[in-house]
Amino acid sequence: MNLKERAKKLKTDIPAVFLALKHEKTPFAAKILAALTVAYALSPIDLIPDFIPVIGYLDDLLLLPVMVAWTIKLIPPEVMEECRVKSEGLWENGKPKKWYYAVPIVLFWILIAGLIVKAG
Repeated sequence: MNLKERAKKLKTDIPAVFLALKHEKTPFAAKILAALTVAYALSPIDLIPDFIPVIGYLDDLLLLPVMVAWTIKLIPPEVMEECRVKSEGLWENGKPKKWYYAVPIVLFWILIAGLIVKAG
């Protein structure tokens, strides 16, 4: 699978993971990871800001696909397939942009800043 096909699959898997998050047959651990994955995917703030040369895009190229793949491994295959079918066209007009999806990322950076201040 080439990079373009992987990107397209990722674009369809994120809405499916979102639906699996709400599915009653999804295990609790998968729901937690799915919530983190969806929140990170929808967050307007990245863990590593994009303005940092090279490294800023690595989280989008590496972290998000790894999170999605890890989440999918925890979701039962029949649930994931059902969610993939339901998710077709779910985000046709682009992913929703909600400010509160940035909260986990902002809290992470506040924690890092606090640890740096405390260590210094």
